[in-house]
Amino acid sequence: MAVGYPQALVRRIGHPVMWVGGLIGMLDRRLNTEDATPARRRANGCLAAMLIVSVPTAAAVLVDRAIRRILPRWLALPLTAVLASSLVAQRSLHDHVRAVAVAAQDSLPAARHAVSHIVGRDPEQLDEAAVLRAATETLAENFSDGIVAPLLWMAAGGLPGAVFYKSVNTADSMIGHRTPRHEAFGYVAAKLDDLVNLPASRLSALWIVLAALTMRGMTARGALCIVLRDACHHRSPNAGWPEAAMAGALGIRLSGPRSYAGVSVAEPWVGDGRSDLRPDDLYRALALYRRACLIQTLAGCSAAGMLARHLRTVYKTY
Repeated sequence: MAVGYPQALVRRIGHPVMWVGGLIGMLDRRLNTEDATPARRRANGCLAAMLIVSVPTAAAVLVDRAIRRILPRWLALPLTAVLASSLVAQRSLHDHVRAVAVAAQDSLPAARHAVSHIVGRDPEQLDEAAVLRAATETLAENFSDGIVAPLLWMAAGGLPGAVFYKSVNTADSMIGHRTPRHEAFGYVAAKLDDLVNLPASRLSALWIVLAALTMRGMTARGALCIVLRDACHHRSPNAGWPEAAMAGALGIRLSGPRSYAGVSVAEPWVGDGRSDLRPDDLYRALALYRRACLIQTLAGCSAAGMLARHLRTVYKTY
């Protein structure tokens, strides 16, 4: 996870998320036709969501079973873990957000270009503070969506669980938008993504609060207060939780008015601090993110250790 998916493999065979993206793109072209009525598009979108989830998950079940049958247990388990960990974007997220901080120290056009790779809003409409807020919001939201959630589903369902989650999340990122083309077709995908991300978003806020508790210059109490006050008022039922925790911990304001495809959207602010962010604030957010990742890793290892001891006790009892 910290090393990242090998680029040599990406060039040779692609990434599992790219394969899922190919399936989504094909279904979008075939089922989301311009001449279909909104009702037909929503029905086709429901069918597409079922295929997007079931096909990759079924493939993961077959791969998981094959590994367990062919390889000895001591080798099958770590191999399955390595395959599942390729769906966790810990290193990639850090590098993309850090690139924005580095670019912001150079020039505003460079920062706008860097942030255009990770956000959907109009980069040319953003000043430096807005660019840095957008990057910080992406860091917080994707900590939940790209790291906490896949690991949580991996813990619950192994490799198939991680693939199930990543399929849902990729579908939402590609077709779950409120645009004329995807508002009806991507409705089911968007709602399913909201549902599967619900537990991870709350857990990610907890990790950020605990991370703030262990770092100088961070405010764990402030993070918790902002979560309890602002998380539920966010435009997203899930993204508001890690964003509020990060805003409170750093003493800054996030969210607020923004522009998508030339359309201004009035969103409420999250947090009570400064909204005029500087590159140093984004570096602080990255440090908080790294600490939150560490806390999650330690918590996961502790939970795995306790479960293993419990299973050994049960085995000895019987």
